[in-house]
Amino acid sequence: MSLNRVGVYGTLKKGYSNHHFLTKAHFVGCCRLKQIILYDIGPFPGAKLRPSYGVDVEVYDVTNEIFARLDELEGHKPRAPRSGEYDRRQLETPFGPVWIYIYNPDVSGLPEIRRGGWPDGSTSLRRGALRWRS
Repeated sequence: MSLNRVGVYGTLKKGYSNHHFLTKAHFVGCCRLKQIILYDIGPFPGAKLRPSYGVDVEVYDVTNEIFARLDELEGHKPRAPRSGEYDRRQLETPFGPVWIYIYNPDVSGLPEIRRGGWPDGSTSLRRGALRWRS
């Protein structure tokens, strides 16, 4: 079985509305990514490839089937990635390369989250509560 490592930062995280997509995924751990900034779009966040002070991400290993469902949820179009709502890029993490969904539309004027997590910039990652790597 082929696995894909993904990092999630919004509604796919534990305790949020879309986490049910990951119930059969293997939780790897948590880390902070300094390669992305989150933007508060309202009911969900969007990430852009821009330097930050560290955005909280949960990392999972997912099957190809779950990965395809995530692509559908995120509006990712594999044959035209820049035309969907999200593209995805592999970023280096303490857990190795991880796929991160990057928001394609313009974010001008939206609130930025440069540290911590969505929705309010506070950290949801408690050392000891989840597997954490810096």
